[in-house]
Amino acid sequence: MSLRLGDAAPNFDAKTTIGDINFYEYLGDSWGILFSHPADYTPVCTTELGKTALLQEEFAKRNVKVLALSVDDLGKHRGWINDINETQSCAVGFPIIADEDRKVAGLYDMIHPNASETFTVRSLFVIGPDKKVKLTITYPASTGRNFNEVLRVIDSLQLTANHSVATPANWQEGEDVIVVPAIKTEDAIVKFPKGVKVVKPYLRYTPQPNK
Repeated sequence: MSLRLGDAAPNFDAKTTIGDINFYEYLGDSWGILFSHPADYTPVCTTELGKTALLQEEFAKRNVKVLALSVDDLGKHRGWINDINETQSCAVGFPIIADEDRKVAGLYDMIHPNASETFTVRSLFVIGPDKKVKLTITYPASTGRNFNEVLRVIDSLQLTANHSVATPANWQEGEDVIVVPAIKTEDAIVKFPKGVKVVKPYLRYTPQPNK
């Protein structure tokens, strides 16, 4: 059964390019991103890992630890990292799991038999400090992910976890947000002193509260 939002993210021990890890211990009190790749030395994956490496500081600013996975072995991973660093002008500093027995892929339902019997699809999980699944995104093997979108949804998840707001379509950091329906307008005016714009009784905007 696939993981659903709010489910506990399965813990695991794994061999990675930075050594053996326990997933929960690796995350500690941080947010986490776990994302899979169909195989090493594939073109789309190479660009994805390069883009992630180039955004490492952005993930660190958000207290997010990144962990990638492929079903190939550590030797292939290390050789592939050299290629990634060379071709994408980056330095991969996050671990890549060697999931040769597909244990982690099985725990996270990363292999979809109708797409491939052996390779993982492009699954991505955002996991909160409480070790629960906050977001899942799954792409087919042929389509590369948009990691600026991953950063955007992390900004939204972290904001909405701490404030009684939601983020509208195409929201970007710093833009107005939506007051959640559970808060009455008179209470919202007190709670959000920067102002509340009422478009409809159920659609009310306020400036981003943590800015």
